[in-house]
Amino acid sequence: MNISADLAARARQWASRPAFYEGERVWSHGEVHELAARAATVLAARGVTTESRVLVALTDGIAWVATFLAVARLGATAVLTNPALPESDHAFIAEDARVHCAVAEEGTVEHLTDVTRLLGSELVEEALRSSPSPARRVDGDWPLYIQYTSGTTGRPKGAVHRHNDPSFYHAAVGQARLGLGPADVTLSVSKLFFAYGFGNSLVLPLFSGGAAVLTSERPGPARIAELAQRHRVSLLYAVPSAYANLCAESDPAAFTTLRAAVSAGEKLSPDLGERCADFLGAPVLDQLGSTEAGHAMCTNGVGANTPGTIGTPVPGFELQIRDESGAEIHDGSEGELWARGPSVMTGYLNRPEETGQTLIDGWLATRDRAMRNPDGTYVHLGRTDDLEMVGGITVSPLEIERVLREHPGVSDIAVACVSNSRGASQLRAFVVPSPGMADAAALETELIAAARSRLAAFKVPRSVETVSALPRTTTGKIQRFLVRQGKW
Repeated sequence: MNISADLAARARQWASRPAFYEGERVWSHGEVHELAARAATVLAARGVTTESRVLVALTDGIAWVATFLAVARLGATAVLTNPALPESDHAFIAEDARVHCAVAEEGTVEHLTDVTRLLGSELVEEALRSSPSPARRVDGDWPLYIQYTSGTTGRPKGAVHRHNDPSFYHAAVGQARLGLGPADVTLSVSKLFFAYGFGNSLVLPLFSGGAAVLTSERPGPARIAELAQRHRVSLLYAVPSAYANLCAESDPAAFTTLRAAVSAGEKLSPDLGERCADFLGAPVLDQLGSTEAGHAMCTNGVGANTPGTIGTPVPGFELQIRDESGAEIHDGSEGELWARGPSVMTGYLNRPEETGQTLIDGWLATRDRAMRNPDGTYVHLGRTDDLEMVGGITVSPLEIERVLREHPGVSDIAVACVSNSRGASQLRAFVVPSPGMADAAALETELIAAARSRLAAFKVPRSVETVSALPRTTTGKIQRFLVRQGKW
């Protein structure tokens, strides 16, 4: 098999239908797969083979889609990264994955000096002048893509997924829970280089024959409303923070064609879910997925939605709630969520020790706190580790704290995701000032500037709050569950 070739064959039944809306350009399914076949020729000419890994550091657009499908067509492995990462992160990922080639945005491609480099726009231009390349047959378990996620130390680690995985995402979520078809138009606030956005904007539309709206920027409320109204969007995908801002700053009249909204990436409060459903005039379907699981493993659906829960396991996944000893516990008790299913990653690239701590006897230790209700639905209760979820992105607060702790005005610090008055989650730094540091406003300005100079934009705290002390255990460990509440 080869997912790129399989999708191209599947697309013959809807070859002329829209697949992607990009600005004023509409790409049909037939055009997309033809472009990908030609882009594969361009990459092959640069030495990409079935053993190669290709770094994809692009904003959402047809270049991203063509690059991914071309890499898959050659049997190579795509390494999906955020183009806005700092140079040091891109360099680390390129070295860790031992990439042969990088297709990136201008401003990113320049600092990937030790690999073959190509701008996304150049790939598309060359592809349009090239002949199509045949697909290379691979096994369904052959590595298709690697997505990097932060560890508790902040060091990224790559979750490896296979050619078989995307078809499972479609069957378990796109078909079984969302009922997607050729008439659907989707808009995902989460980007293609994240697990959530990858499924929403690429996998589900291509498998179902529907269309997706692609934007290079991260759209704000006004832009989301404009795109939803212009393209008659039927499925909207976002994180709770985006929904909170959408309800506060846009007009519900823009969403009259919406039949469902999907929420993931952060914990959705029942109150926010109810407000958004009323505002959008459509059910808000909360779900839980992860980079390691590939896409959603537990979700509500258009025909079965239980607000306040993340629904039930998708077909093919098993979930268990376990206590600290690893024993399964009864309904109504809080514990750690463990998952087992066909799309769970094969492991972390070059991380046997961390893989062994996460994949145990065929089960994925999600590090999520959850509870199973007697009716079979699950409630998500947050994280069990030191990681935070910011706009659907896994972030290590320890990494941010290390940077900010270097400031002489900081005696102690903790960073956490805290809800604002709208219900949107934002990173906040809680700082115990050093003796003699009285100007809290100046300290906030300097700390945010320091974070911006050394960290990716999504890791920069939105605010700094000075406190007299941080909540710690008797052994000195920060009680992050209290920090996340924003008060103690």
